[in-house]
Amino acid sequence: MDNITITIIDRNGVAQNYDAPTDMNMNLMEFCKAVELPVKGECGGMAMCATCQVYIESDTQLPERSESELDMLDQAFFVKDNSRLGCQIHLNPSLEGLIVRIAPEID
Repeated sequence: MDNITITIIDRNGVAQNYDAPTDMNMNLMEFCKAVELPVKGECGGMAMCATCQVYIESDTQLPERSESELDMLDQAFFVKDNSRLGCQIHLNPSLEGLIVRIAPEID
């Protein structure tokens, strides 16, 4: 199995390193749910809910945001310049060292 190391900062500011698989066609939202982080992913990864929003805190190169991701972020809360939808970030070897912070949850 091919793994990368990513750092995820939870809503309490606690950072944890994870070994994430790159050979399972998994996205960041699915991985967060698999390690029991509080990411809802209510739409199942269709870029339709923003409950998997994260902030990219590393200089890791990511693919450009799709039109559907931009549209959803335009409607989401707590959006920053470095906001991305976790469901749109597919785990692959180029993400080695990725650091993300889970966005606040809407009450």
